[in-house]
Amino acid sequence: MVRIVVVGSINMDLVTLAPRFPAPGETLLGNRFLTVPGGKGANQAVAAARLGAEVALVGAVGADAFGQQLRDGLRSEGIDLGQLATLEHEGSGTASITVAEGDNQIVVVPAANARLTPTHVERARPCIARADAVLVQMEVPLETVEATVRLGHRLGVPVILNPAPAQRVPRDWLALARYVTPNQHELATLLGAAPDDDFRALMQQAPCPVVLTRGAEGAWYREDAAAIHQPGFEVPVVDTTGAGDTFNGALAVFLGEGVAAATRMACAAAALSVGKLGAQGGMPTRRELEAFLARSGG
Repeated sequence: MVRIVVVGSINMDLVTLAPRFPAPGETLLGNRFLTVPGGKGANQAVAAARLGAEVALVGAVGADAFGQQLRDGLRSEGIDLGQLATLEHEGSGTASITVAEGDNQIVVVPAANARLTPTHVERARPCIARADAVLVQMEVPLETVEATVRLGHRLGVPVILNPAPAQRVPRDWLALARYVTPNQHELATLLGAAPDDDFRALMQQAPCPVVLTRGAEGAWYREDAAAIHQPGFEVPVVDTTGAGDTFNGALAVFLGEGVAAATRMACAAAALSVGKLGAQGGMPTRRELEAFLARSGG
């Protein structure tokens, strides 16, 4: 069984469906309210676990009701929570999302996620040392992201850095990542380039190998040679939330089969994920992914 360690954020998404957005100072009756587990770290951990990996999550939640609910949900997916800290006197991360008129407004409060430190990563060293791959994103402090990349490099464990939300990082430790998995906007931000620069040229400029996601178009990957295109899969789209996290989780699970095979599997898993509502709701199991690929021509 492939062993994956995810270092990242854990949120409770508070989703309100409304007929329109309220004006400042206005009270508006909504149509529906949902609490949905989220956070890029948790999402990628769930994606990898459903695809059959043994997954451990390094993260932090608050000592509150949301924290317990988030723990329970992750545990039900079979994820190892031995490295998940519960922080006293701190709330769990939340994203307050209002959906109306085909658009959304989001306010994220990182809370416990902002207190995930390099010390938490160092405590997970034995777990990381046994891993086949490590996933990390940028919804936790940048110093914690750097610590993860550096530790994985020292231990000889491939680290996949998903640079979202986009920000620029020092090239010296970015070069230590085994792969970086941005979209076009994130790659430009990461390298300090213009958003409309040719993404193929930017992929060549990156100090580490790049797997670039392009939505329905699929993905592009580069190691040492020119960028290679992996086409996407045509599927009915219900909700694209979490497709990128599904892609990253799958890429980590199948990385041992080589970047070409892993990128194809990741595109297929992401395509399956958009067929249902919610970031985690559409994430496929290994059996569902294999059946989809068999229908799609192997």
